[in-house]
Parts: sequence; structure tokens; C-alpha cells
Amino acid sequence: MVLNRVTYRRRLSYNTKSNKTHLTKTPGGKLVVHYATKKTQISKCGDCKQGLRGIPAVRPVKLASLSRRVKTVNRAYGGTKCGRCVRSRIIRAFLIEEQKIVAKVLKAQASKA
Repeated sequence: MVLNRVTYRRRLSYNTKSNKTHLTKTPGGKLVVHYATKKTQISKCGDCKQGLRGIPAVRPVKLASLSRRVKTVNRAYGGTKCGRCVRSRIIRAFLIEEQKIVAKVLKAQASKA
């Protein structure tokens, strides 16, 4: 009968989310604990919550060590908003400005007449 008892290799002795492990057999036949890294989440758009394309899904510590060009997209709001949301923001801002101009022209015409 083989004993499958192993012990943690680090100081944290509780079965928490950050302390997940799996058993691995070494070439020498020993059963050891390997620590599993947490799954990564893809960066999401701030408006529509869709996943952002072009930005790697890595853990925050690894993200800090990546260069700026890897973490962003070369566009306004690149790396925080998706292209569709940026386009709709630009169009909305343009239409609001147009609306203001039209209102000003109508007011000027009303004051003349």
C-alpha cells in the first residue's frame, strides 16, 4: 500500500485560493506538491465589459513588468475601452457639438426676425 500523504512546501498551511496545489511524481518516484498559479482574466472594456483584444491576459505582477507598448493599444482610450465604444463616444461628442451649433443658429435667426 502506497502512502499519498504530502506536506505543503511553503509556510501557508491552509487550503486557500492562493495555496492551490497538485501532486506530481518526480523521476525518482517521489510524490511532491507543485503549486498551481491562479487563472488569469482578460482585461475588459470599461463601458461594455467585453474582453479587450491585443492585451495579454496575465497576472497583475507580470503585467507590471511588461512594457507599455504591450499593455496598451495605440488609440485614444487604448487598453481601457474597446474600439466600438471609442467610436460611439466620438460620434456622440460630435453630434452634441453639432446640436449646440444648430441651437445657436436657430436662436440667432429667431432674434433677427
